[in-house]
Amino acid sequence: MMKIVEICPFSAGIDGVFTRVLAEAKEFVKLGYEVTIFSSDIEKGSKNCAICEEEIEGISVRRFKANVDFMDKLISKNVTYFNFDKEFKKYSPDIVITHLLHPHSFKALKLARRANIPCYLVTHAPFNVNRRFPLNLATSIFNHLNVKPKLNRFTKIIAITKWELSYLEKLDVKKNKIIYIPNGLPEEFFKQKRANPAKGKDVLFLGRIAPVKNIETLLMSAKSLPKVNFSIVGSSEKNYVERLKRIIANNKITNVSVSPPVYDLRKKIKLIDEHKIFVLPSLREAMPQVILEAMARGKVVISSKTDGGKEIITDRKNGLLFNIGDYRQLVDLIKHNLAGDKTIQRNAEKEAKNYRWDKLIKSYISLFNKIR
Repeated sequence: MMKIVEICPFSAGIDGVFTRVLAEAKEFVKLGYEVTIFSSDIEKGSKNCAICEEEIEGISVRRFKANVDFMDKLISKNVTYFNFDKEFKKYSPDIVITHLLHPHSFKALKLARRANIPCYLVTHAPFNVNRRFPLNLATSIFNHLNVKPKLNRFTKIIAITKWELSYLEKLDVKKNKIIYIPNGLPEEFFKQKRANPAKGKDVLFLGRIAPVKNIETLLMSAKSLPKVNFSIVGSSEKNYVERLKRIIANNKITNVSVSPPVYDLRKKIKLIDEHKIFVLPSLREAMPQVILEAMARGKVVISSKTDGGKEIITDRKNGLLFNIGDYRQLVDLIKHNLAGDKTIQRNAEKEAKNYRWDKLIKSYISLFNKIR
């Protein structure tokens, strides 16, 4: 039995990266691999500390105490530095899959090269982020010292989007090093019995309630559509959700509900089913998992024109796109699609089937077979 270690910053809370990690890990376990996940002990979004060890459906999760260094205090709100050297050597994996262009990935690369085992990097498409000073300076220095010189040392670079390929080429990554394996969907999204739309549940936003999601656009749309009910569901950044509550109060918006995240997959799918339309109004997205989830359940999906949104959605064919921040355009799309659009909904379901994890995992297995 081959042993795989997956490494990511967070493995608790609502996190798109961990959603990917856990989904592919489950597929590996089904195929007979032994999988352990290494991460920090910080819960994404809350800064609470998660338990050090946990087992999830046959996958061992090992969390390490997060450390704050000088650069983290200076530029970042996320504590993602954690030391897994001893546990790595003790576990002695056959394959390493590390996620994000963060320091832990280059630590994993170093350990993997010492052990003479393959190390795959999943990028998660960080290239469309406009950072402010001093984060932009720190990122530039990190890219110059770590990213560009070392990327070709990974066994393969796994891109989750097609739009990021040109960015990887600018970082001088060799074309034969790059493979495309997008985020995928577990079988539950295609097998669970469909729930009927519920009364009073029209528009759904499901995800992290954070500034990058640009939920102000959704609130302004709600103000313009007082007879349409909007549900905002997810883990929230305290300062941001307080700002949203002030907007709701100041504009006397009464048709919006804000609810905590749903962790159980069956309940999450049911929540999507109960709404007529799914909206993602983000400022930027790499490869939005939640869009695929809503499409798989046959929803009319409306996304802002982010790189990730445009890659998945072909406008007016399998979903709808609107200009980032244009709430008037969003209002028009919601009004005209509350009754549904059978063609768009059918095409959405068809598109989502291309992202089934039981199909995508075969690309990984093909990579592993080449190194045996």
